[in-house]
Amino acid sequence: MFDLQGHRGARGLWPENTLVGFARAMELGVSALELDCAVTRDGVVVVSHDPELNPDCTRDAQGRFLASAGPPIFTLSYAQLQSYDVGRLRPGSAYAARFPQQQPVDGERIPSLADVLTLVRTRGRGRVRVALEVKTFPEQPELTPAPEPFVQALRGDVERTGTASLVTFLAFDWRVLSAAQRLMPQVATVALTEQQPGEDTVRIGSPHPSPWLGGLDPGHFGGSIVRLVKATGAGSWGPDYRDLDAPLIEQAHALGLRVVPWTVNEPADMQRLLAFNADGMITDRPDVLRALLERAGVPAPPPVPQH
Repeated sequence: MFDLQGHRGARGLWPENTLVGFARAMELGVSALELDCAVTRDGVVVVSHDPELNPDCTRDAQGRFLASAGPPIFTLSYAQLQSYDVGRLRPGSAYAARFPQQQPVDGERIPSLADVLTLVRTRGRGRVRVALEVKTFPEQPELTPAPEPFVQALRGDVERTGTASLVTFLAFDWRVLSAAQRLMPQVATVALTEQQPGEDTVRIGSPHPSPWLGGLDPGHFGGSIVRLVKATGAGSWGPDYRDLDAPLIEQAHALGLRVVPWTVNEPADMQRLLAFNADGMITDRPDVLRALLERAGVPAPPPVPQH
């Protein structure tokens, strides 16, 4: 079945990386919930895209939007983090303009990963997976734990909630993939890449190998992004959708890799990637992608009713 992944739940429709967003995305019908992880000062893994609190969707205990980014989640205890409300977008922000259909749900908190995994295990009926992106920054290591302790913290939550069969680990920092493959070999891994100007994690042709690649050098693979990804040991490749064409997907499939690009929100891009034979897509608008799949006669994941 086509791998329809809701990005940060379904942030085009509901507050990102929240329990309500994840529950409603499952009710809509997704094969996986894509989400991002950070770790608090007291070692609790939480679900947040940004290593620092995002002022465009975070209000303090008095209901005021934060004046600027921060503080870093790594500097706050889990209890401190629970004083912030992430259920609404800041009016007038670029974020709000980008997702005008996002419905606010006041009172939503940054959830612990354990709570999200428990929600998916109990309500997903074994039909919904968790695509868990591990956020580390090789060029800003002070923002998060190092890859190995980060994966160890994740392992604790996955084992406690009994969700190893439902989880995949995604990372741009390929040191994370190595740590995950060593510490949790039963969990599938996905190598993420970004090759857009100014945000390039791969840096093919650079005189210095990229710090994101876990020690792999593109020069040793003839400059082939597909062969480079294969060398990580991951079974799937998650590229920026703008970096893809049909021959690249064909090459990836020939090497046994699945290709699930991110973050695809426009119907024209969805149709193009379907024609290229992508194995799935990560999207902020799973409702739009579902409708397109249905018109194309491609089986979409079934809705999972929430009680």
